[in-house]
Amino acid sequence: MRDREDNMRIRNGQKLLCPFCEPPVAGAGLTPWTVSVAACNGDLSITCRSRHCPKCQSSARDKWLASQARHLLPVPYCHVVFTLPHELSPIALQNPKLMYDLLFRSVRDALLTIAADPRRLGTQLGFLCVLHTWDQKMLHHVHLHCLVPAGGLSLDRSRWIHCRKRFFLPVRVLGARFRNQFLRAFARYYRQEKLRLVGRLSGLSRPAAFDLLYKALKKKRWVVYAKRPFGGPEHVLKYLARYTHRIAIANGRLVSCEGGNVTFRWRDSRNGNAQKTLTIDAIEFIRRFLMHVLPVGFVKIRHFGFLANANRRTLLALCRSLIATVHTVPQILSGTEARVIDRICPVCKTGKLCVILRIDARLLMQLPNTVLVNTS
Repeated sequence: MRDREDNMRIRNGQKLLCPFCEPPVAGAGLTPWTVSVAACNGDLSITCRSRHCPKCQSSARDKWLASQARHLLPVPYCHVVFTLPHELSPIALQNPKLMYDLLFRSVRDALLTIAADPRRLGTQLGFLCVLHTWDQKMLHHVHLHCLVPAGGLSLDRSRWIHCRKRFFLPVRVLGARFRNQFLRAFARYYRQEKLRLVGRLSGLSRPAAFDLLYKALKKKRWVVYAKRPFGGPEHVLKYLARYTHRIAIANGRLVSCEGGNVTFRWRDSRNGNAQKTLTIDAIEFIRRFLMHVLPVGFVKIRHFGFLANANRRTLLALCRSLIATVHTVPQILSGTEARVIDRICPVCKTGKLCVILRIDARLLMQLPNTVLVNTS
C-alpha cells in the first residue's frame, strides 16, 4: 500500500496516478480495483478525480459539456488547430506554464485580430481553446484546438455576420500572425531572463545561439489547420467531447505489459489512419506520460472574445437576438449520466449524495464499510 501511495506523489506532490484506477492491461499481472462504499445498501464508486487519470474524466467531461450546452449558438462551427513548431518543444518542457500561456495569448490575438480586419470578416469572434501536448506516440507535440462559431458580431455590435459556407479565415495569414506574436513575446522573455535553459538547452544562454534559433523559427511556416464550417449545436457538442477531457493515452489503447515493455495502439495519420502497435520500455512509457502532466492549477480550457467570462452572458444574449432564432439547450446527457453529475444515489435514484468527510487512501482502507470491488 505504501508503494502504491508513493507512486501518486510525483513532481511537486501532484496526485498523478490513481492507485485505485490502474489501467486493465492484459498480461500485466495487475488487477484493476476501484473503491466502493455503502449507499442505500448498494455500492458507490470513489475515484481519484485527477485530470491526468484515464478513468476519472468521464463525469468531469459530462458535467462540463452540460454547462457548455447553454453557451452554444445555432450556427455552424469551425475547428481550427494551431501547432507549436517542434524546435520549441524542449524549451516548453522546461518552461511549461510560461510557454503554454504564451501559446494561448498568441492564438487569441491571431484569431481576434484577423477576424476583426474588414478585409476578412470584420467581426468580433467568440471561441474556446483546448490545449493538447501529445501525438499518437505520446511524444511532445504542442497544439491548441479552437472551436469557433462560423461568424461573429459586427464591430459596432449591430448585426451578426456569417462567414462563407466553405471558408472561415485564411490559414496562412493566421499562421503568420500567430508566429509573429509568439516570437515577439518569446524574445522578450529571453531578454528578461525569464526562460529556464538548463541541460542540453544551456547553449541557448549565449545570445548568438538564441539568435540562430529565432531566425530559423522566423523563416519557418507555422502550421494552422482549419476545417470547413460544420454542424449545429448537437453535432458540435459531440465533436467537442473528443477533445476537452482527453489525456495522453486512454486505457483502451493499451495492449500488454510484459517483460518490462509496454505495447499500445497508435493511429498513423500519414498512412490513411492505419492502426499500428508500438512497443517501448516501461520506463520510457512512464517518461512519455509524465511529459504531458500540466503545471498545478494550469487552466487548459479557455474562452475568448464574446465567450470570455467577463461579458459572456450579455454578449451571448445579444448574439441570439441578432441571429433571431429560438434558443433551446440541446440534450446531450442520458438519464444515467445526468444522475451521476447531479450526485443522485445510484440505488434509490431519489436521494442526493452529500460530502460529509474527505479521507486519504490509507484511512479509506481501514473503514469497516469499505469493500474492494474488482472492475476488470
